[in-house]
Amino acid sequence: MSPGQLVLPLFVAEGLSEPRPVASMPGVVQHSRESLRKAVSEAASLGLGGVMLFGIPEHKDATGTQALDPDGILNAAIADARAEVGDDILVMSDLCLDEFTDHGHCGVLDDSGAVDNDATLEIYAQMAQIHAASGAHFVGPSGMMDGQVARVRLALDESGRSNVGILAYAAKYASSFYGPFRDAVNSSLVGDRRTYQQDPANGREAVREALLDVAEGADIVMVKPALGFLDVIARVRDAVDIPVAAYNVSGEYSMIEAAAERGWIDRQSAIEESVISIRRAGADIVLTYWAAELAHQLRN
Repeated sequence: MSPGQLVLPLFVAEGLSEPRPVASMPGVVQHSRESLRKAVSEAASLGLGGVMLFGIPEHKDATGTQALDPDGILNAAIADARAEVGDDILVMSDLCLDEFTDHGHCGVLDDSGAVDNDATLEIYAQMAQIHAASGAHFVGPSGMMDGQVARVRLALDESGRSNVGILAYAAKYASSFYGPFRDAVNSSLVGDRRTYQQDPANGREAVREALLDVAEGADIVMVKPALGFLDVIARVRDAVDIPVAAYNVSGEYSMIEAAAERGWIDRQSAIEESVISIRRAGADIVLTYWAAELAHQLRN
């Protein structure tokens, strides 16, 4: 494991003058724009492979209009990060609507209240173009809409951004381990996302989804969560010839932090064992909230 194989997820919230702790994720904060710049600069100095940015607006609506505002919090944060570090580290952006919609789903809803896949794709296309114009090196379509990679790739190419890569959330499972993340992004979700995320019992579909994303133009495919799906990471790694990423998600992070706080496990060895197991399963890239901490240790 090396720092360059690690990507640090970062949250930035509109209207903050200083970082705000995420109660269910000890050590993780919602950043202000100023503190985000410092965190991105530190990540670059540590030699991390990248940062993944998530934006949290003050106001949400049914269609997530703030996601398409060039001056909205996520787009502004992308521009801030690039201004701070240039090309010293990859700046990646979460391309999804769940942080921006008042219903908390990853897409817009039709008259029946179901997620409208095709209408959502058109918004993703616009978001991709705005993220690219703001300076993102990679966009990460994470909504699990059918055809999202192909539509985003076309939108980027049409806008002259063929150099912007796609980190595709190819196998994103409807997992119980996302709870703390929803606190981190002030999620408005009521219900679940089982109609468009993957069934945790189904491993074969993950391989099919990854192969579809490769065919549609993905540069990296990702499995999420990681620790409960090490077998899926291994199967996807065997099936594709592009880099494979895995997301060591919020629930996986918080369980170790909570157990360590109570003295039930050794925190440092548990962190190392967890992330190494994800690498051992076949992930070339690991998104983890411990990325900066691990990079400090690896460098020392």
